[in-house]
Amino acid sequence: MKVITICGSLKFENEIKFHSERLVLEGNCVLSPIFTNKDKFSYSNEQINMFKLNHFKKIEFSDAIFVVNKNNYVGESVKKEIEYAKELNKEIIYMEN
Repeated sequence: MKVITICGSLKFENEIKFHSERLVLEGNCVLSPIFTNKDKFSYSNEQINMFKLNHFKKIEFSDAIFVVNKNNYVGESVKKEIEYAKELNKEIIYMEN
């Protein structure tokens, strides 16, 4: 069993949920992004930073990250997550090549 953190733009919520379920059913432990209840502009900079720190900690705990790169889209935040995973020598799996 691998521990895998899902990384991807939150606009790909359906794809993130689909692949999270698929990876769990394949026998992995999956750490997913947090889908907030409010618009991102409702949060303070400190709160937004807490979400980011939480996600980077998930990457630290993981054996691998799974990048949801629908239509090969990778935003700036996800690029930083990929670089961080590379620094930690984590396996990087892409949804699309």
